[in-house]
Amino acid sequence: MENVIVTQVKSSIGVKKGQKLTLEALGLRKTGQQRKHKLTPQIQGMINDVQHLVKVEKA
Repeated sequence: MENVIVTQVKSSIGVKKGQKLTLEALGLRKTGQQRKHKLTPQIQGMINDVQHLVKVEKA
């Protein structure tokens, strides 16, 4: 499994509650925060749900 760095690039203000919870589950609370995750199917699904709010890079 490869590692990815997930960065929140847009604010969560005004998004659906489920998307806010997904960001929090990814460990992102503020714009500009980064978290490193192993790219599992579960993490990939969470990233797909909030892809308009985050940027993903290979680590």
